[in-house]
Amino acid sequence: MSLASRVAALTAAALALTGVTVGVSSGTAAAAPCTTTGGLATLLATGSAGGSTDSPYLCAQEGDLLDVRIGDVRATQPSLGYDEVYYKLGRYTLGKDEINKKFEDWCEANGQGTAVAATPEARLGDPASFTCEVAVGRETPETIAAMKTVVVGPGGLLYLTDGHHTLTSFQEVEGPDVHVRLRVLGNLSALSLPDFWAQMQANRWAWNHDVDGNEVAYAALPQSVGLANFADDPYRSLMYFGRDIGYTPGTIPFQEFYWGDWLRDGGAGGVAGWNDNDAASYLSAVDRVTRAQTALPADAVVTAGFTASQLGVLGAWNDGKAADKGEFAKLSKPYSDAKPGKIAYALQYKATHGL
Repeated sequence: MSLASRVAALTAAALALTGVTVGVSSGTAAAAPCTTTGGLATLLATGSAGGSTDSPYLCAQEGDLLDVRIGDVRATQPSLGYDEVYYKLGRYTLGKDEINKKFEDWCEANGQGTAVAATPEARLGDPASFTCEVAVGRETPETIAAMKTVVVGPGGLLYLTDGHHTLTSFQEVEGPDVHVRLRVLGNLSALSLPDFWAQMQANRWAWNHDVDGNEVAYAALPQSVGLANFADDPYRSLMYFGRDIGYTPGTIPFQEFYWGDWLRDGGAGGVAGWNDNDAASYLSAVDRVTRAQTALPADAVVTAGFTASQLGVLGAWNDGKAADKGEFAKLSKPYSDAKPGKIAYALQYKATHGL
């Protein structure tokens, strides 16, 4: 059975008791609804995390696409690369795109490709105000693969395993009530909380290390998205800007954090003197770090037992292109350009807001 054909619908009637809209969508016929009583809002209010039958997510299966209020998901990492979020916020609020990039990001996260139209008053909280290229029910394996992912944990709580930066960016611009569909990686709700985290660790579906590399207790991980809930990991930001220059993103969960560990442990010779508020310094650091990445043998162990190949290292810096071509050239564009680079957007946002 294909991923899309397994997706079913959860009934709105069962959720009317809580005011939380949760569903599973697909182009196929609806399956029998899950039975709920109190709903997710009750779980969050009481702090319950084990064995509850109140959550509407308990019936979710691997591959299901859940319509979720972003303020209701829990984190599986203690930090973010703030500059990645600042880039997104810069693009959303200071952008030069014909269609605001936030709609493209939402459409992609929702399994619907890119955005093709938006009204002047469009907002993420009103999906009817903008149009994605792929209609709900007509998703493809490729558009589904681009979606952010969750695991159903004890009590039916949802734990985000990919998309912390994207959902945080959505929350920062429009608040926690924005909805987006998330793809279920697995349902571990039958496990006790200790067994749940043990399985999450075994599956490498969580990153429980702080910005200094120290282990963080799972109970201390953020209970929702939003910048204020996370520490800032500058190495995670630096590695984000190296995407498709030193490595291909998306090979494993928390990929940039593993590369950040490599940097923290002296990879690339360290980044002493790097100024993350100066465009030239930032670009120079990305250049040096990504060149060091691509100089690694494919079978070199980078960190946590992962090889450079497993962490997506490219066979040649900037995918074999000169510095004035390809992804590095795009990254280098200043904010004054018609199509500014990601670093330029991040720095412009920080300057505008005194960050």
